[in-house]
Amino acid sequence: LGTFAADVKAVSDDTISVDGKLIKIVSSRDPLSLPWKEMGIDIVIEGTGVFIDEAGAGKHITAGAKKVLITAPGKGPNIPTYVVGVNADQYKSTDTIVSNASCTTNCLAPFAKVLDEKFGIIKGTMTTTHSYTGDQRLLDASHRDLRRARAAALNIVPTSTGAAKAVALVLPKLKGKLNGIALRVPTPNVSVVDLVIQVEKKTFAEEVNAALREAANGPMKGVLAVCDEPLVSVDFKCSDVSSTIDASLTMVMGDDMVKVVAWYDNEWGYSQRVVDLAHIMAKE
Repeated sequence: LGTFAADVKAVSDDTISVDGKLIKIVSSRDPLSLPWKEMGIDIVIEGTGVFIDEAGAGKHITAGAKKVLITAPGKGPNIPTYVVGVNADQYKSTDTIVSNASCTTNCLAPFAKVLDEKFGIIKGTMTTTHSYTGDQRLLDASHRDLRRARAAALNIVPTSTGAAKAVALVLPKLKGKLNGIALRVPTPNVSVVDLVIQVEKKTFAEEVNAALREAANGPMKGVLAVCDEPLVSVDFKCSDVSSTIDASLTMVMGDDMVKVVAWYDNEWGYSQRVVDLAHIMAKE
């Protein structure tokens, strides 16, 4: 993205200025010691990837924040998961700690919802070809996952993902119907989901794309998009939507096996949904 187009200055040890706006900087490994109460903080965006259960994220509440938004899959039954465009309209003001799910779930869930509503998903598998992340090793080194231990920029790394199963957290009808894996590849950003499903209603590729276009131009506008151009991953850098269907890759085998491919910016695009969900939480 290049350099940040703003005038950023350090004003003091705990304050920076961004185009004249003063922003206080606080830092602590323990959320309990953060000054959320005295600062009047309404929502904490918990993006460390560490405090993702009720006990950990709850420390922000104890410290004085009113609500916590976790930018990862939450752990435990008491943390509801919301995906904008899928079930975020069900958010309740009593939900003080919520999860925005993963970037891959945010890509998969919107078009899985459309496919299930239009054709009925019986079962399916998903593969996300995913840009490498900070959880991998730059050079071969130690890691609890021996594949993630291998050099991220030199290998295609098969690994696990809970994204497909997590769809059931926002679409309960799909519980037990989807599973998947991830292939981490040597690109720094932008990923692509490949979903193959068996459906109840007989269909064909053009009908599948038509259903996705209808949703993209209607209730899921701004979350789902459909692309007809022969693009590659870098073309989706800084895409604001959660998933962009690659219409030319949609296939139907027989009349009940459907393949849909969707691109997503797993960094920028996901961040847009974090902001969207924070706005929804702030209104309640």
